Amino acid sequence: MPRIRCITEMGMGVDVHGRDATKAARRAVSDAVRHSSLGFFRMVGKTSTDMFVDVTIGVPDPGSVDTAAVAKELPYGTVTVTAVKGGLEIPAESGSDAIIIANAAVVVSLDDGAK
Repeated sequence: MPRIRCITEMGMGVDVHGRDATKAARRAVSDAVRHSSLGFFRMVGKTSTDMFVDVTIGVPDPGSVDTAAVAKELPYGTVTVTAVKGGLEIPAESGSDAIIIANAAVVVSLDDGAK
C-alpha cells in the first residue's frame, strides 16, 4: 500500500539521572508530538486509524530502549519505533551517573488510497 508522508516532527528528551534511555526517548517523542499538527487528518477525510507513525529514536545505546513503552507515547495510528545509535551521554563528574539525551524523528504517513 503506497503511503504519502504528511508530517515530520523532531523532539528531544533528557534523563538527567539514572541513565534511562527509555525515559529520555519517551520524553523526546512527547516533545515532538506537542509540536505536531496530528489533528490534520480530519481535514482530509481520514481517521486516526488511517495514520502510520514511524519513529526513529537516537540514543547512545539503542538496545537499552523499550520501544513498546516509547510507542505508547503516540496517541494515534499504527506505530513503529526503531532505536538507532545517536543522542548523547554526558558523564557526571563523579563518573557514577550520566545525562542521557535522546532525539526523536516522528514521521506520519497516510495511505494514498490508490487501488
